Amino acid sequence: MLCPRYISVSFLLFSLSLHAVNCAGPLYHFCFSQENYTANSPYGTNLNGLLNLLSTQVSSTGYGLGSSGEGQDQANGLALCRGDVSTTNCKTCVVDAGKELDDRCPYKKGAIIWYDNCLLKYSNIDFFGEIDNNNKFYMWNVQDVENSTSFNPKVKDLLSSLSNEAYANPKFYATGDLELDSSSKLYGLAQCTRDLSGLDCERGLDCKKCLDTAVSELPNCCEGKRGGRVVGGSCNVRYELYPFVDA
Repeated sequence: MLCPRYISVSFLLFSLSLHAVNCAGPLYHFCFSQENYTANSPYGTNLNGLLNLLSTQVSSTGYGLGSSGEGQDQANGLALCRGDVSTTNCKTCVVDAGKELDDRCPYKKGAIIWYDNCLLKYSNIDFFGEIDNNNKFYMWNVQDVENSTSFNPKVKDLLSSLSNEAYANPKFYATGDLELDSSSKLYGLAQCTRDLSGLDCERGLDCKKCLDTAVSELPNCCEGKRGGRVVGGSCNVRYELYPFVDA
C-alpha cells in the first residue's frame, strides 16, 4: 500500500466464467472526502438529483456529467460505462453504483466506485476537466507468463497504440489485440472519462497524458503477469490473454 488512496489489488482470473461472476460486483471504491452531509440537507437532496441525472444520461451516450445545486451545496458528478456495454446494462450499473456508494460511503460528500462495466464519481468540489491522480488502484492475474522478457514489451506496444487511438476517438475509448504466436493473442483496452478536454487546449491531450501515465505504471504491478490493469478516476488501461469486451 502506497497511500490511503493508491491501492494495489491482486486479481486472479482462471477462466471466463470466473470473470463473469466477478464483474457483477464492484472492483474497488474510495470515500475520498473528509466532509460529511446529513440525510435531509441541501447537499443530500442535490446528490440524489445528480445521481438520477447521471443514470438518465448514460442511457443514451454511455457517459454522464453534471452538477446539481449551487455554492457549497453543489454536487458534481460523472458516470462512465465501458465502451462495449449495452445501454441497459450501463444504466443498471450506474444505478447500482449509486446505491453501493450510499452503503459504503454514507454521508460522505465525495466518493468513487468502479465496476467492470462502469465508473461513478461525485464530489462537492468541481473536478471536471482535471486528471484524477489520487484515486487509483492496480489489479493483476497472479499467474506469470512463460517468457516475460518478450511479453512485457508487447504489452507496452499494444496499450501505447490503444492510448493513441483512444485520445483521438470522440468516446475516448479503444480496444484491440496483438498476435503473440500462431495460437495466442494479447487483448487490450484504453479509456478516459470524456471531461478530459480543456477549452484552451487541443481536445484529448489530457486523455493521452492520463493513459500514457497509466501504461508507464504497469510494471509497478503487472510485469510478467498474464493480465493486469491500472484503474483510475480519469482513465484506465487493461490487458488480458483472453477477449474481455464484446465485439
